[in-house]
Amino acid sequence: MGFLEEIQRRRTFGIISHPDAGKTTLTEKLLLFGGAIQEAGAVKNNKIKKGATSDFMEIERQRGISVSTSVLAFNYKDKKINILDTPGHKDFAEDTFRTLTAVDSVIVVIDVAKGVEEQTEKLVAVCRLRKIPIIVFINKLDREGKDAFDLMDEVEQKLGLTVTPLSFPIGMGYDFQGIYNLWEQNINLFSGDSRKNIEETIAFSDVKNSELEKIIGQKPADLLREELELIDEVYPKFDRQDYLDGKLQPVFFGSALNNFGVRELLDCFVQIAPSPRPKDSETRLVDPKEEKMTGFVFKIHANMDPKHRDRLAFIKVVSGTFERNKPYYHVRQKKNLKFSSPNAFFAEKKEIVDISYPGDIVGLHDTGNFKIGDTLTEGEIMSFKGIPSFSPEHFRYINNADPMKAKQLDKGVDQLMDEGVAQLFTLEMNNRKIIGTVGALQYEVIQYRLEHEYGAKCTYENFPVHKACWVKPNDVKSDEFKEFRRIKQKFLAHDKYGQLVFLADSDFTIQMTQNKYPNVKLYFTSEFE
Repeated sequence: MGFLEEIQRRRTFGIISHPDAGKTTLTEKLLLFGGAIQEAGAVKNNKIKKGATSDFMEIERQRGISVSTSVLAFNYKDKKINILDTPGHKDFAEDTFRTLTAVDSVIVVIDVAKGVEEQTEKLVAVCRLRKIPIIVFINKLDREGKDAFDLMDEVEQKLGLTVTPLSFPIGMGYDFQGIYNLWEQNINLFSGDSRKNIEETIAFSDVKNSELEKIIGQKPADLLREELELIDEVYPKFDRQDYLDGKLQPVFFGSALNNFGVRELLDCFVQIAPSPRPKDSETRLVDPKEEKMTGFVFKIHANMDPKHRDRLAFIKVVSGTFERNKPYYHVRQKKNLKFSSPNAFFAEKKEIVDISYPGDIVGLHDTGNFKIGDTLTEGEIMSFKGIPSFSPEHFRYINNADPMKAKQLDKGVDQLMDEGVAQLFTLEMNNRKIIGTVGALQYEVIQYRLEHEYGAKCTYENFPVHKACWVKPNDVKSDEFKEFRRIKQKFLAHDKYGQLVFLADSDFTIQMTQNKYPNVKLYFTSEFE
């Protein structure tokens, strides 16, 4: 298969949702169809020993939530599918925002009973900003929930999308009988027994056919006909170009836990979803079809294997082919690096690959060369845009609870910060270390991982800060900047890369500071060049 065919058959997408909407379960079921796993494990039930394939950190297994983005790949109908499963929990939103820089399209999962939730709104806003094509999957139809039309209205209003259903439920909750697939015009009946194989699909080119009553009953049949007519009148016809441009979002209904409606979603997805798309760098737009390799790091994961202290940098290949043992140029460090064992993923399982194509995610063993946002090329000096650090919302001093283990603590904190779990600030006046996170749950994750992966114990102390602002004076030598440094010295720190940060205790302080020192600019993300 040629280079262009390889690009055409790639589908790299992320699954996003509010926690508990069934994102990890959907990921599992998609893998099931890809033949990648024999029996999917649901996150909920602790009695089942088999955990979900995509949740491989101990703390995720204990809590039943996903906290780190995992990468899963499988083949389906001669397409190569790369799924990036993202954490839904809002404390890990930053990880999810970064992952969205590496996907070409997304599937948004919505719980039929809860409808659109707050975390979904934030994530969809980011997708719309970047014009990422979106498919909506309304999940858990075997439970009582909102009316299908009401749900679609809610999706349009709250998420600002324009939807068109490509599958539609026959009944819901207790009366749920199956799905009418508008994309392929056939009916799939629900047996309610998820352990069985998927029911055979019955094709109906004509809904007026009287066979329909025999299968689902008189009332449901009449209702379905009415609803399909309504859909025809109210919703726009599906247009692939509008979907790719982010102007139209197809909707599917189903129950991931019961393996229902998932095949319809996947079959349509492989046909309509985009293959790898061009990506903006600070100098130019990079097209996947270019011969020369470019790629960027969107995630770093330490200790994939607790037995070995290894870090893995996840690279999204944007253009060209990434080949094993070929030297690539690390733009920030201005040096060539060679990788003898690049990995491809299947959750916990990794295998060494000789060649990867645009759209693929490659894991590179890292001894500390990479940080999030780094770009690799074949010599061209460029860097990809849009992977900033955000200002944290929680701040705590970190203290060493075991003086004998100071070295382990420093190393652990260092590596976890490289992963982007949280941010480290060092106060100028006394060098005390402060950890800033987007959500409070991260402190537990950090404490747990320091102890279990590095053998170090830490305690926290509250530090009353409202926001971290990156500081950029117009003139470093000006008297104004010197005065700013003198007055604010208690609240000045450096981030991991030595950038000056002002830790402000309130919005009011930030405004006063900006008024008083107009030539000292304050930023809420680290990417402000």
